[in-house]
Amino acid sequence: MAESNKMKEMPVNKLMVQMGIPMILSMALQAVYNIVDSAFVGNMRSGSEAALNALTLVFPVQMLMVAVGIGTGVGTNALLARTLGQGNGKKAAKVAGNSLFLGVIIYAVCLLFGFFGVRAYISSQTIDPEVISMGTDYLRICCVISFGIIFFSLFEKLLQATGRSLYSTIGQVVGAVVNIILDPIMIYGIGPVPEMGVKGAAYATVIGQVASAILLFVFHMKLNKEIEHDVKYMKPDSGIIKEIYAIGLPAIIAQALMSIMVYVMNLILKFSPSAQTAYGLFYKVQQFVLFLAFGLRDAITPIIAFAYGMRSKKRIQDGIRYGLLYTIVLMIPGIAITEFFPGAFATLFNAGQSREYFIEAMRIISISFLFAGINVAYQGIYQALDGGIESLVISLLRQLIIILPLAGIFSVFVRNGQMGVSLIWWAFPITEVISCLAGYVFLKRIRKNKIDVLN
Repeated sequence: MAESNKMKEMPVNKLMVQMGIPMILSMALQAVYNIVDSAFVGNMRSGSEAALNALTLVFPVQMLMVAVGIGTGVGTNALLARTLGQGNGKKAAKVAGNSLFLGVIIYAVCLLFGFFGVRAYISSQTIDPEVISMGTDYLRICCVISFGIIFFSLFEKLLQATGRSLYSTIGQVVGAVVNIILDPIMIYGIGPVPEMGVKGAAYATVIGQVASAILLFVFHMKLNKEIEHDVKYMKPDSGIIKEIYAIGLPAIIAQALMSIMVYVMNLILKFSPSAQTAYGLFYKVQQFVLFLAFGLRDAITPIIAFAYGMRSKKRIQDGIRYGLLYTIVLMIPGIAITEFFPGAFATLFNAGQSREYFIEAMRIISISFLFAGINVAYQGIYQALDGGIESLVISLLRQLIIILPLAGIFSVFVRNGQMGVSLIWWAFPITEVISCLAGYVFLKRIRKNKIDVLN
């Protein structure tokens, strides 16, 4: 079945499974980058505790780079899918070309930060000179060679918008395999490669990202025949850019809020480097679970957006129904694994003094995964139906308005030992439940205003 016919005619439940599985695998493998780095770094011969802390502190900036790339891609994805659904090939070419122009601008900003802003950023979270040195080395490499992750994010969304999610997964698998192979070689020094420690982890990550970006560029040029490929379409068009960010800006802010949340949580937990490291390690495990929901969201958005372009009420409603159902199914095993096997993850990371904090964080915060997954699905639905504001509000509730004041208030009760820190972890489930209730109200309003009015 042709890709365009598949988006129009295949039953939505089957289409979501067919598109969703590759995207879920793709996002899971993206989370593997960070887990693999931390696992290998945690088992370095010397300096592993400082190295794990350094990776925790650099993580928000890594997330921010991904946020801008993926957010721009989300806007491109939804707009391109809708434009193709309307049969407007000329505009589709401009949407794709302008997204690549935006990728060049994003990389230029990351490059400048890599040269001039990294050390000041790391120093704001710690006074340990070893952690500052390791964090600066790692983050500078990731920023200077960030074009891999930026253009991977864009080409991934261009392929997903035309229903070719399998090929984006192939690119992600290749990058993950390259990263996993290079990590021990470059961190520990194997064969002719010298031991590079934390720098080796950074180089392994960016080389994997560049490999993925190159492969997806080839797939895009050869397979996306619905889109005309020409450099002239990269000429900036203010109308197209505005439409991309009308959808994508809330997604960028949503992802950026994750970076802000992690950064502020690092500051709240600054009283205990062990608790700080435990939170950073847990967040990478949490990403692995929630990225399953993000992957499914990346199937939900183009399917509903395409149906919205067709003005097919039934396909939109099916997209919402199956999107929420499949998200709940994905979250249940994620909760079970993190509740029953936190010790195994602590051993994988060689968590050391952070072990008890890490295990308790997993058992408390993982309660929130079900509600967090539903919130992610809500945001994909909103984005497909031009509900960028609703998506933004949910993100603000989850990652700023509720969570940070709660964690800050709970941190006042921290005394000696672990007791007070466990109270901070409870801020996460409380936040997700409240946000989920707000998300349900927004969904009812969008149904009434944008779906029920369709003929």
